Amino acid sequence: MTTAIPPLREAARAIVLDAHDRVLLLRHDENGGFWATPGGSLEPGEDHTQATLRELREELGIDGQAVELGAQLAERSKDHLVGGREVRQVEKYYLARVSAADVNPARASQPDNIREYRWWPVTELRGTAETVYPLGLADLIAGVLERGAPARPVALSE
Repeated sequence: MTTAIPPLREAARAIVLDAHDRVLLLRHDENGGFWATPGGSLEPGEDHTQATLRELREELGIDGQAVELGAQLAERSKDHLVGGREVRQVEKYYLARVSAADVNPARASQPDNIREYRWWPVTELRGTAETVYPLGLADLIAGVLERGAPARPVALSE
């Protein structure tokens, strides 16, 4: 017996850092509550970088001109439910540098059930007991801050 592979859902996510090297995470209430990077699925005709900039505008009110979009840092593949339908989501994570002052959730057009946003220092992120996705985010950011972007995107686990 074989199990069908769920349909592909491509997504773009941003690892948003400010001038103090803090990472911006968004809190969602579903599945017991968790923090995650901003982002979402690609729309028809979009590439990953266009989707990343659009998601930052929609979720956080950040004007694309205010974003310094960097290299793809990581990729993650995960099967999960979206709108009650099983999909295989493949996420590409991009480094995005912004000024904390450019984040304006009041301008967000699609806040997607975001309960709050918060800037996290890497040391605090490493020590939190709260659920943060993707797993390994603190180590990935610490590596980027110490050595720069990886030569090839890092494969992240669920």
